[in-house]
Amino acid sequence: MTDPTQALSFGAAAADYDRFRPRYPEDALRWALDGLTAPARVVDLGAGTGILTRGVLALGHQVVPVEPDPGMRAQLDAVTPGVTALAGTAERTPLPAGTADAVLVGQAYHWFDRERAHDEIARVLRTGGTFAPIWNSRDERVDWVAELGRIAHLGDTVGDLMGQVRDFGPAFGAVELGEFPHLATLTPDEVIGMIRTRSYHLTSAPRQQRRVERELRELLATHPDLAGQGTVELPYRTLVFRARRR
Repeated sequence: MTDPTQALSFGAAAADYDRFRPRYPEDALRWALDGLTAPARVVDLGAGTGILTRGVLALGHQVVPVEPDPGMRAQLDAVTPGVTALAGTAERTPLPAGTADAVLVGQAYHWFDRERAHDEIARVLRTGGTFAPIWNSRDERVDWVAELGRIAHLGDTVGDLMGQVRDFGPAFGAVELGEFPHLATLTPDEVIGMIRTRSYHLTSAPRQQRRVERELRELLATHPDLAGQGTVELPYRTLVFRARRR
C-alpha cells in the first residue's frame, strides 16, 4: 500500500473529482463483468464518488459501493439516487461472505494492502464470481499527453499498471487483460480542474501547485497540436484486469 496521506486526500476535492475525472467506457465495464446477466450483485470497492457505480447501474445491475473516505461517500450519495455508500476498506468490508457476483475497483487497487484485500475480496465473492480492477490511464503515446504527465508528476501510466498486476492470490484463477480506448473532451480549465483532483497535487505545497498549473496552462496554449483550440481531446487507454474466484 502506498502513502495513506495521499490515499485519503481526495475527500476535500470530492465534487471536483466527480466532475472532472473520466468515465468508463461501457464496453470495458461489460467485459469486466464477464458476461453477467443483469441484475447481478456488484460491489464497487473503493467507490470514490460513484463514477464506476453509476456506470454499472446503467447496465441494470445492483451495486453496493464501499468507500473509506467520508467526503467521497457524501458526494456519491448526493449524486447517485437510490444508492448509499457503505463505510469500509478493501481489507475490511461490512459485507457478508459469498454474496457478490462481481467485485470491481475503479482507480483504487494501487492503494490496497493487496494480500489482505485479495483475501477479503475472495471472502465476499461467490465461487465463480469475478474480480476486476479497472484504470483509465492516459495514452502517453501522444506527445502532449506525455508532457502533461511529466509536468503534473502523474503516475498510473500503462507501463506502471502492467507491472503492478501479476495475480490476485491463490483464491483466483489466471488474470486476463482487456484494453479499451476512449476520449474525454475537456476545456483547458477542465484539464487543470482534473489535475487538481490528483493525489500528488492535493498533497503538494501551494507553491508547487501554482508552478504545475502555470506550466500546464503554457503547454495547453502553445503545443502545436493544441494551440488555439477551445477544447482538447484527452485520450485514455482503459485497462481491465479480470480473474474468477476459484
